[in-house]
Amino acid sequence: MLSKKELLNLQFIDARARVIDLAAFLDRLERHEGVGDIRLEYFAKALQVLQENRPDRAKAVLEVFSDMTPEISETAPFQGATGAPVS
Repeated sequence: MLSKKELLNLQFIDARARVIDLAAFLDRLERHEGVGDIRLEYFAKALQVLQENRPDRAKAVLEVFSDMTPEISETAPFQGATGAPVS
């Protein structure tokens, strides 16, 4: 098993790049006019989960972006992750 330092040595640059990509995406959104939709609320909730000290952050973030309702909405083209544009 790797130590925390060894894991940081292996994956820090990749994780850092992903955080910077997300920050750049959010910056681009802020520069555009108009209003967003519920997907921005999902990002806000996911970012809150990332700041929590818990061992299941990946699962919790996935659940933020997942539709957990057992029945399919009549207006939904499919059931699954919330990433498709809202009409």
